[in-house]
Amino acid sequence: MLRYTLMRLGIFVGCFVVVWGLVYSGIAPRGLGASNGLWMILLAMVISAPISFVVLRKERDRASVQVAGRVDRMKANIDANRAVEDGADDAARAQSRTS
Repeated sequence: MLRYTLMRLGIFVGCFVVVWGLVYSGIAPRGLGASNGLWMILLAMVISAPISFVVLRKERDRASVQVAGRVDRMKANIDANRAVEDGADDAARAQSRTS
């Protein structure tokens, strides 16, 4: 998961550098007033999203398998805890009935 995140961040940073170069060379328009930094960030995000979607497909699939495995383990742990709690609760009720 960390690898995917770092790869995605790298693509964004690369797009930001390209956008920065285009804006300051005058090829891409500058933002209005003091919004130039925000304009470049938004433009880099819009450009990097489809690139990441296509380029990182295999890495995203690997990350989703890891996340699904974690979720399955958590569900199994919750079910096991629930079973232990139910057993302890049933034992306490049975003991209170006999007392």
